Amino acid sequence: MEIKRSLMDEKSMQRSLARISHEIIERNKGVENLLLLGIQTRGVSLCRSIQENLEKFEGVHVPMGTLDITPFRDDLSHGVQAKDDSDVPFSLEGKDVILVDDVLHTGRTLRAALEAVFSRGRAQTIQVAVLVDRGHRELPIRADYVGKNIPSSHREEVIVRVKDIDGESRVYITQLPLEVR
Repeated sequence: MEIKRSLMDEKSMQRSLARISHEIIERNKGVENLLLLGIQTRGVSLCRSIQENLEKFEGVHVPMGTLDITPFRDDLSHGVQAKDDSDVPFSLEGKDVILVDDVLHTGRTLRAALEAVFSRGRAQTIQVAVLVDRGHRELPIRADYVGKNIPSSHREEVIVRVKDIDGESRVYITQLPLEVR
């Protein structure tokens, strides 16, 4: 896999997450009814940043959980039981839930995340925040909050790195080998 170029550095990622946080506050007229759910793995780190921003901007702690979508994926064989490592320590009933992920591509991860949320209760609304939207949807899913739209080809991959997992915060675009599609 060949890195073509860096698309976002740590500062631009922070600016995008701050803007997303402000948009969440505006759209929801505050943060009083919000819950945040970070989709494992890198969505959790980005979700934590949004949580910190919301607390800094509004002075209110917004509860946050983590969502493991593995048991809800549509590419696992039927009958295969995957362990659910989610941590959702609160009720979703009547709450405005913000799902946070790193990259929106085909929409399949978010479809699984929606199913995971539905299995836990009936939220009032479910909204989606992503750092990068790269297009190429296979499902009719969109993000409510987007840090950066990055048009890409099917032969490219967008890689998000976050400091607490990867040792750096940066977004790259890579070229996939010809045999990978």
